[in-house]
Amino acid sequence: MTGFVRDYGLIIVFLTIALETSGLPLPGETALVAAAVLASRGHFSLEAVIVVATLAAIIGDNIGYWLGRKLGRGFLQRYDVVRRFSERVLPPTERFFRRHGGKAIFLARWFSGFRIAGAWIAGFAHMSWWRFFVWNAAGGIAWAVTVAIVGYYAGQAAADAISRYGLIGAGVIVVLVLLAATGIHLWRRRVVEEA
Repeated sequence: MTGFVRDYGLIIVFLTIALETSGLPLPGETALVAAAVLASRGHFSLEAVIVVATLAAIIGDNIGYWLGRKLGRGFLQRYDVVRRFSERVLPPTERFFRRHGGKAIFLARWFSGFRIAGAWIAGFAHMSWWRFFVWNAAGGIAWAVTVAIVGYYAGQAAADAISRYGLIGAGVIVVLVLLAATGIHLWRRRVVEEA
């Protein structure tokens, strides 16, 4: 992905993220990490990467939201298998989005499957667009800043971990490394104090 982003620039980052968040299963987060790694090497500015990723996330999610809202249940109920599933799943989903929709949209940004489907679900559930927009924008900004900064400062190691294990997996690895380093430090300190 890094070579692809290097060759085609931030436009490919924008398109990949926007298409992913509008509902297509594409590697948007990987494209963002690749762009951040390239920014750390001087190919792009970090600010430009963050702005492009933020705009793509917000625009793509809004496309997914409006597609879900306009196509709605009729789209899901076109086929028997999907209709049975939607009749079972949509009522509790709509109740969930009435109570927790904003938080779900914000947090969906960090989970790849939900990042792809979250906006559609909000549209199907007829979540208020202004509420969706505010939470989506907040999540898009936080996600773009977080992932870009991690990719920029941690460089290629972070890019490899995130592309292999996802952002949550990379976070778990970082936490485990920090816990191991803290444990070793405390163990050494204890040994020195006992000696």
